[in-house]
Amino acid sequence: MTILSVSSPAPLPAPLGGTLVHRVQRPGHDVDLAELRGRPRLELSDRARADLELLATGAYSPLTGFLGEADYLSVIEHLRLADGTPWSLPITLAVGREEARHYRGQVVLTRGGEPVGTLDVQEQYAARKSLEAREVYRTEDPAHPGVAALLAGADICLAGPVTLFTVPRGAFPGHHRTPAEVRQVIEARGWRTTVAFQTRNPIHRAHEYLHKVALELVDGLLLHPLVGTTKGDDVPAETRMRAYEVLLEGYYPSARTLLSVYPAAMRYAGPREAIVHALSRRNYGATHFIVGRDHAGVGNYYGTYDAQDIFSAYRPEELGIQILKFEHTYYCKSCGQLVSPRTCPHGADHHLVLSGTKVRERLRAGESLPAEFTRPEVAEVLQAAYAAQD
Repeated sequence: MTILSVSSPAPLPAPLGGTLVHRVQRPGHDVDLAELRGRPRLELSDRARADLELLATGAYSPLTGFLGEADYLSVIEHLRLADGTPWSLPITLAVGREEARHYRGQVVLTRGGEPVGTLDVQEQYAARKSLEAREVYRTEDPAHPGVAALLAGADICLAGPVTLFTVPRGAFPGHHRTPAEVRQVIEARGWRTTVAFQTRNPIHRAHEYLHKVALELVDGLLLHPLVGTTKGDDVPAETRMRAYEVLLEGYYPSARTLLSVYPAAMRYAGPREAIVHALSRRNYGATHFIVGRDHAGVGNYYGTYDAQDIFSAYRPEELGIQILKFEHTYYCKSCGQLVSPRTCPHGADHHLVLSGTKVRERLRAGESLPAEFTRPEVAEVLQAAYAAQD
């Protein structure tokens, strides 16, 4: 009798810090809401609400709450937490100076007036807005959406561990998974390697090209579009998600693809944001992460490939996730296919390139999008969404 040895799947990458943070406590089970009635309340913004979920579910592991001052300054100045762990964005919760004196001990966090979690305030400190703008966003220009939000925000940061009462499934309950839940799917499918891809823009053929090149290298693809708050002229998350769904129905191998939402809000911090996008995908169980042209950028504040270059600040073993760096991809009319500067010898006049701004202009004008740029099914979704706005 021949005995076949079956190797067990390779373990998923360890979360940053070694342990996946879990700070979700159910009201009525783990938490007695009656005990919280007399405690101060703090209404969360959209971004703070998203940060609360990402902290409590472990997407921001090893963070267990909003940053204290030592970590805040170390992240800004050194791209690391105070203990040396890689981290590049300050995850903070700011309130006004007068308000701050009311927030001591345990604070009830609310959304729409309803309790959604708690913050155990361990520290208060002044935000260094100019320093944060210069180092994190590389500009103090108030026209930058991230800088604008920073300058408009309050001045005193509250720091300490958080708890979340219930994971909100939001507008996409069928696709809204915590890091632990994504890890369960990856393990169930037996993927030894998984590449994650994030976007805040509508899906187009260049994205599809990157996905499928990456799928030649790994077992599974985690399509992880950001669905938190974005700037006003970005395509709404509902439209982007429907575009993903119709594309996956006809053009992707279902057994090797997982569509799941990433509930973060955009900060538009370019290179700095790319690092957190990669590290958090490690926490979701990905072994690889795609970083393309101008990742998380806006306007002309960052160089085309700054978001790729910044990863040299860390050793590969510190990151714990492999960065796949892709150059700008587009359709070449002479080559008759999707290409990049690495594979195409033709000049710009041979290329079909549409910026996000141009795409939005065409959609608002009721114009069609070329099939070389996006799949017809996706174009129909986008056109219908913009027609409904008129």
